[in-house]
Parts: sequence; C-alpha cells; structure tokens
Amino acid sequence: MMRKILPPLAIVFAALLWSLDGFLRQELYSVSSFLVVTLEHALGALLFLPFLIKAWPEIKTLGQRGWISIFWISICGGILGTFFYTKALSYMDYIDLSVVVLLQKLQPLFAISLASIILKEKLSQRFIGLALIAMLGGYLVTFGTTSIADWDDKTIIAALLATLAAFSWGSSTVLGKHALNRLPFSTVTALRLSLTAIGALIIFTATSNGFESIELTSLQWRNLIIIVLSTGSVALFIYYYGLKYLPASHATVYELTWPLSAVFLDWVIRDRMLGFAQIIGAFLLLGSMILLTREKTND
Repeated sequence: MMRKILPPLAIVFAALLWSLDGFLRQELYSVSSFLVVTLEHALGALLFLPFLIKAWPEIKTLGQRGWISIFWISICGGILGTFFYTKALSYMDYIDLSVVVLLQKLQPLFAISLASIILKEKLSQRFIGLALIAMLGGYLVTFGTTSIADWDDKTIIAALLATLAAFSWGSSTVLGKHALNRLPFSTVTALRLSLTAIGALIIFTATSNGFESIELTSLQWRNLIIIVLSTGSVALFIYYYGLKYLPASHATVYELTWPLSAVFLDWVIRDRMLGFAQIIGAFLLLGSMILLTREKTND
C-alpha cells in the first residue's frame, strides 16, 4: 500500500517545493541566468557527489541509450529548462508568476505524448480524460477567466519562454524515466546535476568575462544555497524517487500541484484573492489527481 502511495506523494511534495522557487529567485533578478544555472547545479553536484562516487562502477556499464537519456535531461532539463524559466521570470520582473506557471499546463501535453511514443506507455481513455480535466483545472487556477488577448508584449515573450521550458522539462520527464529504468534515482540525480553544471559553466565562460563577472551579494548567495537545499537539487532527488516507481505520463500530471500551490502562496504572501474560476479549477485539479491515484499502472 505504501509503495503505491509514496511515489505520488514524492512528486506532489517536489511540486510543492517548486512552487516556492519563483519567490526565492526574486533576489537573483540581476544575475546572469547561465550563472544562476551554473552555481545552482555545481553546489547541488557537490552535495550529491558521494552518490556519484558510490555508483561509479554501475555508471561505467551504462549503454549508449542510457547516456543519451542522461545527456538529454542534463542539457534540456537542467540547462535549457532552467534558463528559459529564469528568463521568463525576469521578463515578468519576478512579480506576476502566474503567467510563467503556464508551462505547467503545457508540460503534461509534451510528456504524455512523448511517453506514449518513446516509452510505449499505454494510455487508457480514463487516464486521458483525467489528464485533460487536471490541465483545465491548472489553467483555471492560474489564469481564472483572464483572456490571453489582454497580455502585453513582455507577457507574450515570457509565455513563449515558458512554453520552451515546458517542452524541455516535459521531454526530460520521459527521458528521465528511461534513465531511471537503468540506474538508481540517487545516481541519476547526481549525474544530471554534475553534467548540467559542466555544460552551464562552458556556456557561461563563453558568453561572459568568466568568473570576473561573478558579483553576488550575501543575500543572493543565501537564496542560492536555500534553492539548492529545497526547490533545486533536493526537490529533484525527491522527484526522481517518485518517477522511478511511476509511469512518466502519471508523474507529469501530479506535477500540476505546482500551479495550485504557487497561486495559494501568491494569495498568502501578496494577498491576491482567488476568484470563483480559480476555486473551481482547484477542485478539478485536486479531484482528478485523487482519482488518478486509483488508476492501474503497468509499471
């Protein structure tokens, strides 16, 4: 019973941590996006280095397809996904987070489609129905009845960047599952953090003055460390535990907890009241996820 409940709870808990991410990154607004990605993943790689050392004999036996999956989640999920997300937040001045959370409505579309094609996951009509209800609920929670026609240029650019992040992370969910079929979740976490840090460092040094341009305040360093220990590396570790024991198509729906908790925090911290449509969306989202836990899987 616990084996069935713990993986979904792990995904939900990781998503709850991610909902805090936008608030923590507010202090990093003035820092280069690639520098943030480099430092965040380098610190995470150091944290999970013991797992990497312990699993090295197993890593050396990883085949070509396994390495393709690891490199994909490191480049797309780590570098590009985080870069697009951080850049999207900067266009919204780290204030109107709800538009950027658009990516959580599109990510399941990419992940479910790719899981069906790459992982050959069978999708029942009941699951597809619940997934669509969950995405509708996620949209209502974030946007309510606001029309996309009301967006200004900066909002449109932020939404496009968020969509690119959605594809990067959605595809990384699927390829991450592929890697987890071959390695323990702790090893996949350590490998992704390490390769992402190396890749981001190469890009950062090629596009800037190198380490001479690193000028972070003590408050920014503090927030960066908090991100690593909560919404970053630790959340990724928890997420990969859940993904290890769930189909990728199911895991991506549970991730929709993120917009629900992000909007709730926006209400608590900034006193932005939920509208009627958002409340309806919350019930649709929660109800579909509860029913999804009863869906039989072949995993």
